[in-house]
Amino acid sequence: MTSPTRPTRASMRRGAIAAAVAAFVLAGCVNYAGIKSDKQLTSAGALETKQSLPGEGGQWPSLDWASQFGDPQLPKLVAEAIEGNPTIAQAQARIAKAQSFTESSRSNLLPKAEGSYSWTRERLSATSLYPPPFGGTWLNENTVLASVSWDLDLWGKNRARLNSALSQQKVAAADLQQARTALASSVARTYNALAQLYALRDIASREIANRKDVSTITNGRVTAGLDTNVEKQTALGNIATSQANLSDLDGQITAVRYQLAALLGKGPDRGLQIADPVLAPGGNVTLPDNVPADLVSRRPDIVAARWQVEAAMHDVKEAKAEFFPDVNLAAAIGFDAFGWGRFLTAASRQVQAGPAIHLPIFDAGALRAQLKGRYADFDLDVANYNETLINALSDVATQVASIRAIDREMSDAQRALDASTEAYRLAVIRYKAGLSQQLQVLTADNNRLAAEQTVTNLKMKRRDLQFALIHALGGGFDAQAAGLATPGDASNAANAQAAHASS
Repeated sequence: MTSPTRPTRASMRRGAIAAAVAAFVLAGCVNYAGIKSDKQLTSAGALETKQSLPGEGGQWPSLDWASQFGDPQLPKLVAEAIEGNPTIAQAQARIAKAQSFTESSRSNLLPKAEGSYSWTRERLSATSLYPPPFGGTWLNENTVLASVSWDLDLWGKNRARLNSALSQQKVAAADLQQARTALASSVARTYNALAQLYALRDIASREIANRKDVSTITNGRVTAGLDTNVEKQTALGNIATSQANLSDLDGQITAVRYQLAALLGKGPDRGLQIADPVLAPGGNVTLPDNVPADLVSRRPDIVAARWQVEAAMHDVKEAKAEFFPDVNLAAAIGFDAFGWGRFLTAASRQVQAGPAIHLPIFDAGALRAQLKGRYADFDLDVANYNETLINALSDVATQVASIRAIDREMSDAQRALDASTEAYRLAVIRYKAGLSQQLQVLTADNNRLAAEQTVTNLKMKRRDLQFALIHALGGGFDAQAAGLATPGDASNAANAQAAHASS
């Protein structure tokens, strides 16, 4: 009878290779056959926009666009809001959280080393495994151990997780830019609303003066016996109505000031310190060339949606890698001894090393369900991107069309104001001369007042639409300059995605 022989290194190596091959074969029991996606990113060039968004040689908004409206207070308010609004702080916190996920994912690609020491005071049983002199006595057990482990990531699972985290970090950074753009636009549009209320208040103040003049004329006519107390009371009632309108506008002005203070991230008293707006009229509106193609890198919400798709693609890759075996290398060395005298001697050494293989054989469909969920997330993110792109193009086209419509309407409204102003002037002259009744003056006054309010509201609405258009064009954001350029344009990304989905 022959004695057993110690395994040679060659036989151990052959055994490890055979185990790895067997693991790979067995992993075939769990597979992702038939699970894929056919969703495609919409290319901006594939959408019909030539009539709605023609190239006009205009410029994209710059980051300091607020300074082009001639009011030095506006860019200062925008900067104050970006610095102090809680919305920005929330977006910055999301970036910090995304960075922590990235750092955690990156750590999985590197070996890990740990060290430990333990001391145990224990009494060993005299009737168990340990004979005297150990059994039945109190002993000190000392253990020190240093270990190293490394996940080889043969199928790229950890790399895919890191790439997904990096993409999510880009999403958070683009969301911050979107928050800044939206906040700047909100400040400008609210500031414009304040300017509109002040313009209407000026009209109301002039109207009170006009109606007081008419009341003076009426009093003279009553004394002369040309009018009665009816006309006198009517004139007084019109003055009171105008004064009530002025008080209402003052209340609205205060409310808008409070809204501005909230946008600045300050208390309501900050709004009361804002000086009266002195905004200049907006200039001509000319669209940049290649709006559909360039908008994908000029709108931070589109950039964020594109990076979200990229993150979902890497999540799919990670889920696919779960179907293959995990191979981890681990090694540990240390000392373990009872008592202190032999603790750090060669005889107390303990050493262990070897690979650990984890392979899925039967999981009741858990991995396939997980991959289906990742593909569903991918499909949702693709749909969200397509919706964001379509809505962005519609947003730009809508603002441009509205501005052009107001430009056409403005000339007619101005002519109506000029005519009604002259009619009012003539009516007052005739009334003062006793050639017409008070009713004719009041009718002309109401027409003139309505026409002046219409012109003022149109001017303010046009500037509001200009602010909205600047926001729709990205508010000066540039993905390339911000380090957030997406991996290829939409069409290339769609082709890459389709190739990946079918793999």
